[in-house]
Amino acid sequence: DLHRWFITHSIPETPMQHQVQGHLSFARYIGLEADTPEWNFPVSEDAVKFVDQHVATDRRLLVISPCSSYPQRNWLAERYAAVADHAIAKLDLQVVLSGGPSKLERQMGDEISRNMRHQPIDLIGKDTLPQLVAMLSRADVVLTPDSGPSHLANMVGTAVVGLHASTWSRRSGPYHSLDLCVDKFPEAAQKFCNKPAESLRWGTRINHPDVMSLIQVDEVIAQIKNALNRPHRDIRTC
Repeated sequence: DLHRWFITHSIPETPMQHQVQGHLSFARYIGLEADTPEWNFPVSEDAVKFVDQHVATDRRLLVISPCSSYPQRNWLAERYAAVADHAIAKLDLQVVLSGGPSKLERQMGDEISRNMRHQPIDLIGKDTLPQLVAMLSRADVVLTPDSGPSHLANMVGTAVVGLHASTWSRRSGPYHSLDLCVDKFPEAAQKFCNKPAESLRWGTRINHPDVMSLIQVDEVIAQIKNALNRPHRDIRTC
């Protein structure tokens, strides 16, 4: 972004570093202790009331936020639908479809619903940012690509099954759920770039139209099951 034209100091690069630690390096550079990230994102009472109006408190909840701001990071609608149907029928989960009011997100939500046998709770374009945070906080697990909701869910301590192939979860995945990500970036690097992932520039995005199709339904279901067996963590003050 040409910022180097306007600065007098720069922070040494740390290879293979997660972005969260990259941001904390600014604090460490000026002498502050910043080894463990803390999140203090508030969840308002009004937002919690919105959640109570749409989901039951006596059933576990899967929130699917299917879209990223970069379309090449988005998984296939029919595969989201297969996971959502399995979650409802086999895992007895409530399933909420979440997203903003953009045309892309509305189309994705409609396509997921058309491919499902069961009925999800469709809140795409119907909530505010505080209400989204409350919903993510209520969820037992969140399924999403490399996206803002991935990191919001991480901030409130909810387990995140992150879908990565265009980007590498080691750099930009949900910080406390990296073990739950379905990450095909190394496979994508070999398939579409003919290189090992470690040899690519850190932060490379693989923009091939078929990159997210490397992620399979059974892999995602397996990680959702793993997430459900993990206790909800309040990491905002850890």
